[in-house]
Amino acid sequence: MSAAEPVHSLVGYVPGAWDMFHIGHLNILLRARAHCDHLVVGVVTDAALFAAKGKHPVVPLAERMRVVASIDVVDEVVVDESSDKLEVWQRVGFDVLFKGDDWRGTPKGDKLEHDMASVGVAVHYFPYTPHVSSTELRRVLGHRIGAAPALDLRSA
Repeated sequence: MSAAEPVHSLVGYVPGAWDMFHIGHLNILLRARAHCDHLVVGVVTDAALFAAKGKHPVVPLAERMRVVASIDVVDEVVVDESSDKLEVWQRVGFDVLFKGDDWRGTPKGDKLEHDMASVGVAVHYFPYTPHVSSTELRRVLGHRIGAAPALDLRSA
């Protein structure tokens, strides 16, 4: 290993949509950064979000990646194309994956823990910020401007 190559003793990974960036997003990034030496953030593609949630993000992938990359606690931003975090782990090679505790004890959370354990990756949960979510922001914005709840601001 040359002197120019950085050494990261603990690489953390936080996957997410990061749509309509809000305080809950910032909270998980700040908490994750405090628990690792190098923080990689995965931004889920528009297609993967639609496949998982049945709706398109309000903010397109390239813009969501720029927003996340501008946060000073983030060391690296990658595209996350799948709900299969083993695929991302093969590309990124992280040691711990961070999620909101709304995943804990759910079928998705149990699968995530099982998959990550199979490659020696820990899953660390942080308290979910209950008073705000992108889904709730969509609902409130849709109500306030008289639009359908599946608000699409990309053309606005």
